[in-house]
Amino acid sequence: MPVTTVTLQLVTLFAAAFGAATILPFQSEVVFVGLQLAGQIGIGWLILVASIGNVLGAVVNYVLGRGIERFRHRHWFPASEAQLDRAQRWYGRWGVWTLLLSWAPFGDAFTVVAGMMRTPVWLFVLLVTLAKTGRYAALAWATAAASG
Repeated sequence: MPVTTVTLQLVTLFAAAFGAATILPFQSEVVFVGLQLAGQIGIGWLILVASIGNVLGAVVNYVLGRGIERFRHRHWFPASEAQLDRAQRWYGRWGVWTLLLSWAPFGDAFTVVAGMMRTPVWLFVLLVTLAKTGRYAALAWATAAASG
């Protein structure tokens, strides 16, 4: 069965969205907007595939957060003790609602902290899905409005 151009485009979007949700420096918005403007794939499919990829990337962060505490005092650990304490205090104050900001550039940190704080998986997935799907829906709307 031959792989179609649309299939490759959707796989590329999924990979970009997945990578963008992890601690890797990816951006999925450019891929999303480019595919939307190309007009070969329905907007519902774009939002669905990007959202699934982005949520699964956030789940990777959550899993990393669950196991990261044991490495906290290692010299190579990517966050200082003060940064980690600040993130945990912020999460402790605002709780799971910070996950509604998981779509933002700094939101990946919240998904890691959610794992560290042992947020229930079902609640994590629900809030992150709302946030990330909402972001892609807003991006699709803005792209459609700007392109006429």
